[in-house]
Amino acid sequence: MTDYNYGVQPPQYDQKGPSYGHPPPVVQSQPMGGTTVIVQQAPQVVQRPWNSGLFDCFDDFAICLCGTFCGLCLACQVASDMNESVCVPCCVPAPLTVLRTKWRTQNHIEGSIMNDCLLEACCGPCAHCQLAREVKQAKSAQAFNLN
Repeated sequence: MTDYNYGVQPPQYDQKGPSYGHPPPVVQSQPMGGTTVIVQQAPQVVQRPWNSGLFDCFDDFAICLCGTFCGLCLACQVASDMNESVCVPCCVPAPLTVLRTKWRTQNHIEGSIMNDCLLEACCGPCAHCQLAREVKQAKSAQAFNLN
């Protein structure tokens, strides 16, 4: 049985394999003295800082009060605003780490899973309020763009 290619190139993968959830790498063909060289370049993702600092709790006093006196209510609201189940804060171990990591990766924010975990353990209410301010700001920006 003969396999005819008809000019279709197979997918190009780097040594790590395909990157899931990311656009495919840019593949360019450059002629070089009669030989075609394939150059592969992965897209660069620029990470940004958080919109507010960890200890800027009083920037949004309502979030600060809710995070201080009713953290579970704020956690359920943030999970809902992130299109997650409101049960995440009650049923998932380390829910703040999970939600912060999801938000950071989706929005290309600086940080790491270890940093998120340490923030939950050491500065949980402040980290939670920071995430809530970030999500609230993104929602209001999205609503502004729809109008």
